[in-house]
Amino acid sequence: MKLEIAVLSGDGIGPEVTHQAIKVLKAVAQEFDHSFRFKEAPVGAIAIDQTGNPLPDDTLALCKSSDAILFGAIGDPKYDNDPLAKVRPEQGLLKLRKELGLFANIRPVKAYETLLGKSPLKKSIIEGTDISIYRELTGGIYFGEKQLSEDGNVASDLCEYSREEIERIAHLAFKAAQSRKKKVTLVDKANVLETSRLWRKVVTELAKEYTDVELDFLFVDNAAMQMILNPKQFDVILTENLFGDVISDEASVIGGSIGLLASASVGEKYAMFEPIHGSYPQATGKGIANPIASILSAAMLLEHFELYKEAEMIKAAVEKSLQLYVTTPDLNTKFDHITTNKVGDFIEDFINNPKDSNLNFTNIHLGQSTII
Repeated sequence: MKLEIAVLSGDGIGPEVTHQAIKVLKAVAQEFDHSFRFKEAPVGAIAIDQTGNPLPDDTLALCKSSDAILFGAIGDPKYDNDPLAKVRPEQGLLKLRKELGLFANIRPVKAYETLLGKSPLKKSIIEGTDISIYRELTGGIYFGEKQLSEDGNVASDLCEYSREEIERIAHLAFKAAQSRKKKVTLVDKANVLETSRLWRKVVTELAKEYTDVELDFLFVDNAAMQMILNPKQFDVILTENLFGDVISDEASVIGGSIGLLASASVGEKYAMFEPIHGSYPQATGKGIANPIASILSAAMLLEHFELYKEAEMIKAAVEKSLQLYVTTPDLNTKFDHITTNKVGDFIEDFINNPKDSNLNFTNIHLGQSTII
């Protein structure tokens, strides 16, 4: 298969982790005889510095002419700490989602057996957790009309949804559940919000088309609590933009590090793949950023094109890296010399040597050959 992939590595640790994902995709291409071509473009704070625009026209054009987009992270403290800034890095990401029609954000959340002790939650609570969160991405309060009074003392944000916006992501969630544990949980606030009542009405009607899938409902405050008390009860979570943003970040504690969580943002024509973590500017250039979320996002990219064997190879390599403590400091207190680049090297090496599983643990941590 030939794929043209736009690379928007962005700010902070974005370039570091995205480089590892590209490294791994190139290893997959070599092993499975594919052709992946990568072309980079600026987005976020670095794009503002270069052009004054967080999403330059050339960047958007590249995304529209590519088969897929590999995204890093955006954000910079100089904008975070300036509430009066008119142009912000995040505006580039929001515009990109809107321009490409990326209406569905898919975030897998898994409790890895080797990392159960890293989570602040008890092992007995999180063991076996495997959730897929479907978050609506181009509607709701983030994209609604925003107003600020002339005196600056009153502000409002409009939350608005249409039946069409709800139906298109609900279909994806139900179809995903059919190949999983056949359960969809709609997270809303239907006891208070009119938009949530519309969500519940539309999704209930749609559920009649998926008779093999169980549908239940949770108010978002209860869902946030249940995510901590009993995350294993969830299979596919379906929710609107704001609630999905909060719930999916909360779910990151299950795996022990937000550096493990990948995501896909898909629409009718375009698809983008990115880690859910931020730009983490404090770690930039230090070699401590966890690249696994970006690498797993690359696996989701492959799955999008039905390259399932290739994606499973990446997942197996990630599992092995976790088992052997070939991980960055957020997950690894046993060895302090495993860098972002070394994690990528190990996973690349594993993919290029798939039949040789005799891993030399000592050599790995000496920084020598990983596979013998």
